Amino acid sequence: LIGIYTNRHGERWELQLKGSGKTPYSRNGDGRAVLRSSVREFLCSEAMYYLGIPTSRAASLVVSEDDVWRDQFYNGNIKKERGAIVLRLAKSWFRIGSLEILAHSGELDLQRRLLDFIIQEHFPSIAMNDSNRYLEFFSTVVSETANLIALWMSVGFAHGVCNTDNFSLLSITIDYGPFGFMDSYDPNFVPNTSDDERRYKIGNQANVGLFNLSKLLQALKPLLDPRQKQLASQILEGYGELYYICFTELFKRKLGLLGENEDDNYLIAFLLKVSLLC
Repeated sequence: LIGIYTNRHGERWELQLKGSGKTPYSRNGDGRAVLRSSVREFLCSEAMYYLGIPTSRAASLVVSEDDVWRDQFYNGNIKKERGAIVLRLAKSWFRIGSLEILAHSGELDLQRRLLDFIIQEHFPSIAMNDSNRYLEFFSTVVSETANLIALWMSVGFAHGVCNTDNFSLLSITIDYGPFGFMDSYDPNFVPNTSDDERRYKIGNQANVGLFNLSKLLQALKPLLDPRQKQLASQILEGYGELYYICFTELFKRKLGLLGENEDDNYLIAFLLKVSLLC
């Protein structure tokens, strides 16, 4: 993260470099990115934006003179590739993992400070003096995550690595890695060649979203009282219905269906099944 920029429209963007080298969080990686993945992130994030899907954006791409060694297909065949750096923008880069790691290490004071900062900066509808602000925050993230994944499904987008560190607390699409778009409908479509267990197949994205939100709730629980914990669990239980409503409305819009008809859901399911058979 290199800074925060406010444009002439008053929009606030956090600027981040991808591929610029090691950071304290690089673990065993080199912190670099190759040209092919950088071009893909640049093009896809901009495409998703113009498709009307909440996403980070790309401002620039610079080709590096550094050689980067990568095993593209995870088959042991390591090759030298051209490096690149993408300057990407988002309203925020905080993820579910940002809170999860603090809860896991027992840094509850820091977690509370961070959560208050995120709410104050990015959730203006939530009052900071509201004792239920963390509950309201969780409810918003659950709802917006359901909407985001339904939007992904409406355009056949598979993220590829839907772990808690790649799920935005602002419910935007971030960290474009081994993503892909389905050429034809296949709920078992997997864009990530290293995902041998098919955990992140496109048909499982909604379920993975639920798993990640359950991890967020687990991280928030030390900050909630018993009543709030019970209400938060009820909110999480409603995720499936929220997702189903968003998914149905998006596909009704694609089919030009107006009003409410009890056969709409059957028609959507039937057409998806026909697509699979074709």
